[in-house]
Amino acid sequence: MKYSMLFGKSYKFPTSKKKDKAWALLVQGGYFRTLGKGLYSFLPLGMRVYNKLKQIIQFEMDTLNGVEVLVPIVNPYDLWKLSGRDELIDEEMLRFEDRTGKSYVLSPTHEEAFVELVRTAFHSYKDLPFFLYQFQTKFRDEERPRASLLRSKEFIMNDGYSFHRSYTDLNNFFPRVHAAYNNIFKHCNLEVISAESSVGFMGGSKAYEFLTPTEDGKDIVISCPKCAYSAKKKLAVGVKEYYQDDILFMSKIATPGAINMEKLASFFELPKRKLAKCVVFKNGKRLVMAVVRADYDVSLHKLSEFYGTNITKKATQEEVEAAGLVPGYFSPINLPQNIDLDIIVDDTIANTPNLVFGGNEIGHSYINANFGVDFGCENVHDITEVKADDLCFQCSTPLVETRCLEVGNIFKLDDYYTKRMNLTFQDDEGVKKYPYMGSYGIGMGRLIQAVVQNNRDEKGIIWPWYLAPFKVYLISIGKSALVNDLTNEVIETLGDVVLYDDREESVGVKFRDAELLGIPLRIVVSKRYIEEGKVEFCTRRDREKWLVDRDKVYEVYKEIKKRESTI
Repeated sequence: MKYSMLFGKSYKFPTSKKKDKAWALLVQGGYFRTLGKGLYSFLPLGMRVYNKLKQIIQFEMDTLNGVEVLVPIVNPYDLWKLSGRDELIDEEMLRFEDRTGKSYVLSPTHEEAFVELVRTAFHSYKDLPFFLYQFQTKFRDEERPRASLLRSKEFIMNDGYSFHRSYTDLNNFFPRVHAAYNNIFKHCNLEVISAESSVGFMGGSKAYEFLTPTEDGKDIVISCPKCAYSAKKKLAVGVKEYYQDDILFMSKIATPGAINMEKLASFFELPKRKLAKCVVFKNGKRLVMAVVRADYDVSLHKLSEFYGTNITKKATQEEVEAAGLVPGYFSPINLPQNIDLDIIVDDTIANTPNLVFGGNEIGHSYINANFGVDFGCENVHDITEVKADDLCFQCSTPLVETRCLEVGNIFKLDDYYTKRMNLTFQDDEGVKKYPYMGSYGIGMGRLIQAVVQNNRDEKGIIWPWYLAPFKVYLISIGKSALVNDLTNEVIETLGDVVLYDDREESVGVKFRDAELLGIPLRIVVSKRYIEEGKVEFCTRRDREKWLVDRDKVYEVYKEIKKRESTI
């Protein structure tokens, strides 16, 4: 293809000075454009990368005997009521009515739609197991969409759904999907960590995320370097450090202005492990006070698991005041009897003596407060996020934290949806049963940006061979007939893998764009080498340059293809 004919060219300078360098390169290089906040358009180069990624995924899905289908992005709201998830996803799911008053949603995910699809075509236990997948748009009305593909309102996902006769069958299929996902990320030249994660509003019994380490990632994975334990920080478990001391008498003192942990620690000149942090969350219509040691954060996953509900938000200051609590100074010690809320205490609080708590009075705190002596609570549980240097439960090795970016996830949904939506089959003994489900997803745009994040340098993108929109970036220097003839010869020899930069631009601009676009191989036809019958080859990843005889161009290209395909 001639670059002059390509819709959407590169920008001379980055369009954004924000920290998200990968997204800036994708926009500058002419792969994507912004339509609105959280909404992005694919340009032709972006579509070529998308289609390359799609081919990689299709191959792995087909290897699993998957069958491609497509369900609508618009789904009847009644399906979500039937599954019970209509109340689990609030502002993120866009609801609307058609002209007849029937309610619909723009689906943020498609479990309900696939259960309904299976209902129309599933006849016998003999059909099980089967695996369906699609490439479809999702919509989530994100509260804070990012200016990139990482957190957008509308996005394309490859999502798959497997249906099984039993949990055992699902359990046996799960590792095969896990291996297929690892193959996909290997082709994308991405190092990934498979970490246990929360099922969240998806439901089911088990979930894993695939995350690639990056300093710009928003997720944190806790892992053990010895026994390979790994989990997302919000649900990871570990052995937390307790501190023993002689129990002292509790007293109440004035702590004016000490309304947060930083100011309280400064006031007493104490480390945060000597302070208790109390946070109030909304659990449906009730409030929950979670009490943890101040050197830890509350895990919403663990809190939700304890109560069996999806707790996602803190109570507002108005809600805290309406409950009779004093913002900045509330605690479970000596609460007025008319205050109605649930209280849960982390095990670090129960096992650490002489802590500082809020005094339930403006400008006052309790010092040397002790669980079981000065206050009590029926609910004592691990509700904190573990952190680096806590010990591994399995082998007592200090845990490590890695900042990552999520690129895929897999879920054991069990019979969560099939029971709620009454999808059944009769087994070979005539007994009615519910199929077991698995759900598997890769965000296409997010994965493309993750690839760029981990495959770039100061000059631009470095595409892995399988994802590159073109394999060769061809530049000709000089306008002589000999240069033109050899340029056309290279194009005819290599075919549609070539992007020929035929623009009326300087050589410097063409070389700059060759590096910015990240195409794996650059070939230069120049009058400097034409008398020798040679062209210049240069690889994008390692910038290796050498001269190649004109009649060996295809042969050398094949060698590079073989080598680059293994990277």
